[in-house]
Amino acid sequence: MVNNSSNFTFTERIESLKAGTIAGISLFLTSGAIAFGNSLFLAHKFELLADLETIALSWNVLFQGAIAFISGFLFGVTYRYIIRQDSNPHLKSGAVVAFGSVRGLGQIDVGLSYGDTFLDLWPLMVLGIESVVAFAVVGLVLDWSINQKWIKSFPSL
Repeated sequence: MVNNSSNFTFTERIESLKAGTIAGISLFLTSGAIAFGNSLFLAHKFELLADLETIALSWNVLFQGAIAFISGFLFGVTYRYIIRQDSNPHLKSGAVVAFGSVRGLGQIDVGLSYGDTFLDLWPLMVLGIESVVAFAVVGLVLDWSINQKWIKSFPSL
C-alpha cells in the first residue's frame, strides 16, 4: 500500500515558491548594493581592489543579476526545508556558510583562471567574503519573513 501522507503538498510547494522568490529578490538586491558599494568605495579607496569597479549597465551585469536571483531562489527553497520548525542556529548558519562558500569559491576559481599575479587574489577574496555576507542577509530576510508569517516554516518530520 502506498503512503500518500507526504509533507510536500501543493500548499507546501507554494510556501517554498514564496521563500525562493523572496530570497531571490533579496540576493539580487543585496548583491547589487554590494557591487555598488564596491564601485563607489572599495575600488577607489584601495588600489589592490581597483578591479571591483565594474558597475556599468551591460550584459555582464544583467547576467550577474540573473545568477544572483537564481542562486537566491535555490537558497530560499533549500533554507526553508533545512531549518524546518527547529530553532537550531547551527542549521541556519551552516546553510548560509555552505551556499555563500560555494558561490564565493566559484567566483575565486574563475577569477584565478584569468589572473596573472598574486595581487589579483585580493579582489577575489573580497568577492568570496561578500558572498557569505550576502547569503547571511538573505537568511535574515527569510527568518524575518517567517516571523512575520509571510512564509510558513516547513513542518518537522
